[in-house]
Amino acid sequence: ADEYTLIILVIPVGDYYKGGLAKPVDGLIVDDFDRAAPKGVGAAKVAGNYAADLIPNMEAKKKGFPICLYLDAATHTLVEEFSTSNFIGIDNERKRYITPASPSVLPSITNKSLQTIAKDMGMTVEQRDVAVEELTEFDEVVACGTAVVVTPIGSLTRFCQSGEEMDRFKFSEDIGETTRKLYDQLRSVQNGDVEDKHNWNFKVA
Repeated sequence: ADEYTLIILVIPVGDYYKGGLAKPVDGLIVDDFDRAAPKGVGAAKVAGNYAADLIPNMEAKKKGFPICLYLDAATHTLVEEFSTSNFIGIDNERKRYITPASPSVLPSITNKSLQTIAKDMGMTVEQRDVAVEELTEFDEVVACGTAVVVTPIGSLTRFCQSGEEMDRFKFSEDIGETTRKLYDQLRSVQNGDVEDKHNWNFKVA
């Protein structure tokens, strides 16, 4: 076509996951399925990346887990991404904000914005491989994305092939202090309640 029409639809939404920021949700570490193949389209905004989560997500919900955490498809030793959102691990003692650098992870503008806010708060931002064992070092874990914004994760559980619980990583039982600060600052910028010093907002019409 020689001409295209850009249509922007804006609608109000509630919490993406039941409880949202008001209450941490429990996640399931998925071993039986992969979200994206190595050298595939995991980093692209395509429907296929969400389709891969349909069956695992349904099975997880039957077990009481509203969100899944996927590992790297090649080794299943590295954290990659939640069902529809990026992974963020917070180490409050050392003031670290850690997020996976996998080429199979969708680059999230929300994650990038939160990284900037974290730096403004004096935190060190690390974008790198995150081993599953490193989950024990995080005080707070967050799922972040455009629709989710941030969803605090209360725990992550992993089962062995026999169906028995193998690991359970527990984080903040309530909304973490750093999670709250990151969320409040991002929403305040989006709503125009504080100075937009990074020039993120602009009029489109």
